[in-house]
Amino acid sequence: MIFFLHCSMLPPFYTWLSTLSYLSVFPILHMQVADSLLHDERSNLETLIFCSQTLRSKVQRDFEELPSGAFRSLQDSLYALLKKFNKGPAKVRTQICIAIAALAVHVPVEDWGAGGIVNWLSDEMKAHPEFIPGFLELLIVLPQEISSYKIAARPERRRQVESDLCTSANVAISLLTACMAIDQLKEQVLEGFSSWLRFCHGISASELASHPLVHMALSSLNSDQFLEAAVNVTSELIHATVSYGSGTTAEQLPLIQILVPRIMGLNELLKDPSKDEEDVKAIARLYADMGESYVDLIAAGSDDSIQIVNALLEVTSHQEFDICSMTFNFWHRLKRNLIRRESYVSYGSEVLIEAERNRRLLIFRPKFESLVSLVSSRVEYPEDYHTFSEEDCRDFRHVRYAVSDVLLDATDVLGGDSTLKVLSTKLAQAYGSCNTKQNSKWQPVEAALFCIQAIAKSVSLEEREILPQVMSLLPCLPHNEQLLQTVCSTVGSFSKWIDAAPAESSILPPLVDILNKGMSTSEDTAAAASVAFKYICEDCRRKFAGSLDGLFQIYHIAISGVGGYKVSSEDSLHLVEALSVVITTLPPESARTALELICQPVINPLQELIQQGDQILQQIPARQLTVHIDRLSSIFSNVKHPAVVAEAVNRYWPILKTIFDQRAWDTRTMESVCRSCKFAVRTCGRAMGMTIGAMLEEIQTLYQQHKQSCFLYLSSEVIKIFGSDPSCADYLTNLIQILFNHTVQLLRTIQDFTARPDIADDCYLLASRCIRYCPNLFVPTEMFQRLVDCAMAGITIQHREACKSILSFLSDVFDLPNSSDGGNYREFINTIVLQRGATITRIMIAALTGALPSGRLEEVSYVLLSLSRAFGENMLNWARESINLIPPQALTDAERLRFLNIISDAASGSSLHTITDRFGEISDVCRRNKTVQDLVQSALRPHDLTFTVVPQQLS
Repeated sequence: MIFFLHCSMLPPFYTWLSTLSYLSVFPILHMQVADSLLHDERSNLETLIFCSQTLRSKVQRDFEELPSGAFRSLQDSLYALLKKFNKGPAKVRTQICIAIAALAVHVPVEDWGAGGIVNWLSDEMKAHPEFIPGFLELLIVLPQEISSYKIAARPERRRQVESDLCTSANVAISLLTACMAIDQLKEQVLEGFSSWLRFCHGISASELASHPLVHMALSSLNSDQFLEAAVNVTSELIHATVSYGSGTTAEQLPLIQILVPRIMGLNELLKDPSKDEEDVKAIARLYADMGESYVDLIAAGSDDSIQIVNALLEVTSHQEFDICSMTFNFWHRLKRNLIRRESYVSYGSEVLIEAERNRRLLIFRPKFESLVSLVSSRVEYPEDYHTFSEEDCRDFRHVRYAVSDVLLDATDVLGGDSTLKVLSTKLAQAYGSCNTKQNSKWQPVEAALFCIQAIAKSVSLEEREILPQVMSLLPCLPHNEQLLQTVCSTVGSFSKWIDAAPAESSILPPLVDILNKGMSTSEDTAAAASVAFKYICEDCRRKFAGSLDGLFQIYHIAISGVGGYKVSSEDSLHLVEALSVVITTLPPESARTALELICQPVINPLQELIQQGDQILQQIPARQLTVHIDRLSSIFSNVKHPAVVAEAVNRYWPILKTIFDQRAWDTRTMESVCRSCKFAVRTCGRAMGMTIGAMLEEIQTLYQQHKQSCFLYLSSEVIKIFGSDPSCADYLTNLIQILFNHTVQLLRTIQDFTARPDIADDCYLLASRCIRYCPNLFVPTEMFQRLVDCAMAGITIQHREACKSILSFLSDVFDLPNSSDGGNYREFINTIVLQRGATITRIMIAALTGALPSGRLEEVSYVLLSLSRAFGENMLNWARESINLIPPQALTDAERLRFLNIISDAASGSSLHTITDRFGEISDVCRRNKTVQDLVQSALRPHDLTFTVVPQQLS
């Protein structure tokens, strides 16, 4: 309706487009309507914004669909709009400027006249000074948008435009310099200067040091009105002095010596309470940029460097975390510079290197101690923590993670024991205040403990000064929920130190009592206590060997849920794992008894459910079964006594088999049972004896009935463990035949794959395992050939994991003949691939050029690389056939040749990284807009393959 209303008002540029077919001009119609409404004086603001965005998008993505020679008319139309919206609305003007920038990418420099778009812009600014605000915005936008991947340009064209624009940088900066005298344009001039500095660092430091725009920016740092823009310019100047190719530090010194003093002069503004928070953030960002960029100079430890570090400590001490945290990356970089050997190689000998490292560490030691003291208070719970929303809690956790990282950086400089000493002082102060009648705040104590547990891995096991005091203090602390949670975490974090502590210290019993208290206080404290209990049992397992009764009591109370513990079923798995690792330390006979005791609270509820009859077992919620089966999985995984566990698996197999038989339709239960069996297989290996045969018979029968993908995954684990065992060959051959035969009948088209991604994923994981662990049972069979055919139908599945499994299988197939033991299979592989190579190549090229997401580029590239290396000249011919299908609107002759050269280089031994990067450019060309991508995919038809299966009668 709108189109027809305004069709009569279309500018001349569009009048002759009506001769094109509807299909070819459909995207152009949007441009027609948008352009018409933008020129229409009656359009309201909403319409103008929408149409400007539409026009911008169409120029970016669909310019190729315009007839040749349309540039001039489109340029005239956009130029008219830029002048029309010279004074606003700003949102509309910005979109017009982005559209003109996109136009500049699409067309050659000469189409803009001598010198390209910047010279054209210069001429227009001189000829029409009344439109300078609009021209100035275009000058700002150009370097920002010229590299945008929203613009559907070929990579070589993009690089050429960037190069051309860089050569025009001096012209652009001259234009900005000419505009700086106009006060109302000062902010735009600064924005434009930062934009061009960011895009092209081609101006020398000595020239910048005396440039009027630089001095304007630095003088504007003290201006409230222009501070943000001035900070952006100054940051870009800093980056320019350290960017790649900027020259030596000595060459950059003229500019550095101007920048640093001016920035340091802003220090007082950080402390000024009257300053707007956004202004303080801008200044803090500038300090952080300076610190990060000049960290190599700062690390030398000169007096001037220390002044900069002191200023950064001031920023770190700011009460707002958003401002404080801006310096964290600086401290990380400074730490790396101080400790890594590469920073000192210029000193030559090891003696001089070590002396210089020690000198620097001594200089910066007090600064990192101050850093530890400053950030440790950032993790205190606020008074109103109990009113926190979920988002507030997430933000608070983020703060704690960030502070933990800073503390770990400090330990690399100070050492864990020295950092602990600083934090212990904070803990002592907090505990002293906490015990007074006037102040019973627990937050500072909790904060200090949190920081101490954050550096636990950095503290030496021989530390005997601070940690004994900390451990003796823990039982004396108040049992506030948050504090108790951190106390429990602290116990777990220092489990290795607790194990190394002298036996006569007897610190373990009171710490276990703390964990008991944690398990009965709240779900959060119980979660922390359960994890800590696991770590204590893992690291102090031998100290528990004589205390099994006490451990089993804790375990039974927690698992049964009747002793007042608030341990969730998920957290109970930590306790199961804890007891399991202790059992591992026992001799076999004792382990056998202990395993029975730990399994009973798990097995008994399952037996009770089974005894209620098949109907009840089939109707109960899966959760009632999986909570116990998952505990059994943890036991089978963590008790490292293969023979003892194998006996238990054999003993409990009837229970598991009943669950298999009665709940095979239930995905959640089957995944849980298969996971339990997987860990049993992994732990027991060949000690499982006849149980493994019964297990395989069960899953291959049930898979045919219920199609659960977890049966395939369990089978892949069996193949990994037993694939090379000749005594299992008959079992495994039958398993492979049955599972794969049924699977290929489920997966015939890409739609089947999409409907069953889990089946596809686990099927091809299993197939890859067969190639790696028992190729003799798999590759020479007809089933192998059928799996290759099936994979061809499913390559372009969008599901990430399923797609990766299929691609991995194909690369395993192509790589097999060149492996150490793969020569025996070369004839089989050649026979299969030579018959299908052209189709596989076509589908893989389609995947590379748009049928699969660009995030899959490396996996697709590796398949093409493997195929090229294995089939050389054949692959080149297949690729040529497929590439020639792509229409010339998508690929030029030069691009086709480049595509073939990449494949040829892949066959001759180029690295995956190099091939992937080069394929990436071709992929970008074929995906540059939807029209081109659709053209390519229509030509290659990757989804046209249907895998037809003739069901086989299995004996």
